[in-house]
Amino acid sequence: MGFATDAIHVGQEPDPATGAIIVPIYQTSTFVQEELGKHKGYEYARTSNPTRAALERNLAALEGAHFSFAFASGMAAINCLMSLLKSGDHVVAGHNLYGGSFRLFERVLKDFGLTFSYVNTCQIKEVERALRPNTRMIFIETPTNPIMEITDIAAAASLAHSRGTRLAVDNTFMSPYFQRPLALGADFVVHSTTKYLNGHSDGVGGAVMLNEDTLAERLKFLQNAAGAVLGPFDSWLVLRGVKTLPVRMQQHNRNGMAVAQFLQHRHPTIKKVYYPGLPSHPQHELAKRQMTGFGGMISFDIGSLENARKVLKSLRLCSLAESLGGVETLISHPASMTHSSVPSEERNRRGITDGLLRISVGIEEVEDIIADLDQALSKV
Repeated sequence: MGFATDAIHVGQEPDPATGAIIVPIYQTSTFVQEELGKHKGYEYARTSNPTRAALERNLAALEGAHFSFAFASGMAAINCLMSLLKSGDHVVAGHNLYGGSFRLFERVLKDFGLTFSYVNTCQIKEVERALRPNTRMIFIETPTNPIMEITDIAAAASLAHSRGTRLAVDNTFMSPYFQRPLALGADFVVHSTTKYLNGHSDGVGGAVMLNEDTLAERLKFLQNAAGAVLGPFDSWLVLRGVKTLPVRMQQHNRNGMAVAQFLQHRHPTIKKVYYPGLPSHPQHELAKRQMTGFGGMISFDIGSLENARKVLKSLRLCSLAESLGGVETLISHPASMTHSSVPSEERNRRGITDGLLRISVGIEEVEDIIADLDQALSKV
């Protein structure tokens, strides 16, 4: 079946009890057993819940995975993934990660004996040089948040496997509609379902997808043991959102390209526009090869914190807020919001300057989005 058909139907068969076409919200903590040791496949909602199970089947199909596990947030998903490792293990990670991932690695997991090296994963040679005998995982975002750097997933997977390690890819920015890392050789795919998969800015969640049986059994155990599972109502919200994922992503992509082209040519104060769909992007050709679209995430540098404040204060349609991937256009200031946990020296080294703004382009009429940005930029 095609992607849009899977998005609507996999895991979402009509309810056998009533014929309801929408998966019910099984808002229950426990399940009555017929007799000792005999039940209908569910015992306790932390271990498994029918609504969550439907979502996990659906997301597995969309990423081309055999297994999927849904968590209470994207960070809970990453934390559980990292729980596959043990004290003394080493991780090579991208130098341009989401601030929450960096915070988890540096301020939590290091205390449990994991070590991390941060490199520009766009340069596979840098990744190779960072590998150690005890490296057990390479963790990348592509595109990165917020500088939109692109890593060659197939090359990174090949390198990882040649050294007996595994590759994990945070695919939140692209969604499985535009990019499928497992098909390119990755071992794990991570999502914040809060973003494009849900798509309506009304639920928080995360997911991990993979194909290897042994690792899936371990993740299932860890999911149940640690308990940061996605609740039934939030699972239902993601199921609802996924049904329209293809049409939403197509519009995000159209609007994203139009806004990026506008920003690139609009204002002399804009120092740089970061969007992989622009031919000026340094990994534009790679993006065309491994992605089927460029999405709705754009960053641009307006030159200074003062200029950023003026633009953000003047916006009328675009909303100043953290998060991304919703139907409405959101704009944020990474240095003080999503990446505030990253030391300022490190932020500047990565290009996350005080003048950098990140836009999650929504699916409103693109002329209205551009008009709002135009009038705000005119204040600079």
